[in-house]
Amino acid sequence: MTENNPHILLVEDDTIIASGLVYALEQEGYKVTHKRNVTEAKTAIINEKFDLALLDMQLPDGTGFDVRDKLKDSETAIIFLTVVDDEGNIVRAFEGGADDYITKPFRLRELLARIKRSLTSRQGEKNNSSISILGNVSIDTAKGKAFIGDTILDLTALEYRLLLTFTQNKGQILTRSQILESIWDSAGNFVEDNTLTVYIKRLREKLGDAADIKTVRGLGYRVD
Repeated sequence: MTENNPHILLVEDDTIIASGLVYALEQEGYKVTHKRNVTEAKTAIINEKFDLALLDMQLPDGTGFDVRDKLKDSETAIIFLTVVDDEGNIVRAFEGGADDYITKPFRLRELLARIKRSLTSRQGEKNNSSISILGNVSIDTAKGKAFIGDTILDLTALEYRLLLTFTQNKGQILTRSQILESIWDSAGNFVEDNTLTVYIKRLREKLGDAADIKTVRGLGYRVD
């Protein structure tokens, strides 16, 4: 990431919203490339490198997921902007590697804060070259990957964040609220509590015997 002027890809077909966002982002010191649809965005991704992408979910020739798929193998942070406040889409977005998801209408200062948080988080992961250990699982935080032995774990973005949360709090009891705050930060309030149960179940299945996520009845979870 270019420290002084991170490059943001804005994909938004509403010209009024787009012009306001471009102005606000440039005032914050960001370099902004605005595209109106999936086709234009894909061309831009081929020709330029972006630190963060703001993707409208509903576009004239597809969806924000189509643009996200083009960015999957890059280090670009992704934030979805959408009028669709649907849990299924929210879960799908995070499972596909999104860093955040914000519904319209949104408060500009909140969006700017989330952009800054996402960029800072990505840069922190790049700068942290340490290997964390949880049970028989090793986590390379610089690469954002987890391994059992030499085998890489196929984790979604949220499963990886969940694993990292347990690793950073090894031996401590974490309440469900603490875990949700760690995974989704201030955006966690739009996810139903039972969604966390699903993610913990999936993570347990993928970890197998390599790490034991214990349920502490009435309190939360702990991994030693």
